[in-house]
Amino acid sequence: MLKIQAFVFNPFQENTFVLYDETKECVIVDPGCSDENERDVLKDFIEKNDLRVKLLLNTHCHVDHVLGNKFVKDTYKVNLLIHRLEEPILKAVEVYAPAYGFHDYQHLPADAFLEDGDLVVCGNHTFRVLFVPGHGPGHVAFHNEQNEVVISVDVPFYNSIGRTDLPGGNHAELIRSIHTKLFTLPDEVKVYPGHGPETTIGYEKKTNPFCAIDSIDG
Repeated sequence: MLKIQAFVFNPFQENTFVLYDETKECVIVDPGCSDENERDVLKDFIEKNDLRVKLLLNTHCHVDHVLGNKFVKDTYKVNLLIHRLEEPILKAVEVYAPAYGFHDYQHLPADAFLEDGDLVVCGNHTFRVLFVPGHGPGHVAFHNEQNEVVISVDVPFYNSIGRTDLPGGNHAELIRSIHTKLFTLPDEVKVYPGHGPETTIGYEKKTNPFCAIDSIDG
């Protein structure tokens, strides 16, 4: 059975996810742990559950989602995967991170790149990569059809959407991504956003004031 553990890290209140199942294999998505205490929280959970970290994934590369990248790679010796269009976004973090108070941030380049339609395996479960740009130029989500879940992060939130006023952001593209890649999933699919509480595709289609299905032609 697929299990999803979320941690709320750093001053941006970012959701970090650990995906795992009965095989004890796990994948870490967007480690936002920004200090020793948060890093210990993540490490303790993995140790207490006897998990084996197989992969490190970034849905996109804004500072709050990548602060723990180097810690995870150094600790578990795993590869970092991102979309190629996020490479300059990731590189820029080392320049502006100190302005947000993250003075010990260390840049970590990607080891490989994700593309739309790629499959990511976590134990007995497979996630399909969805290319959902708009919040970031190479933002991706991870959909597991078997368990009806999607790790969508900063695309839709509970009754909101990711901001598009950062470099590489595009509002029209974000709304298009939501409608063509996420709102085409079954209503029952549970959505795990990068900030705030979980929601469902059906709920957001009916109630989200930024992208309600009835408010857009087509």
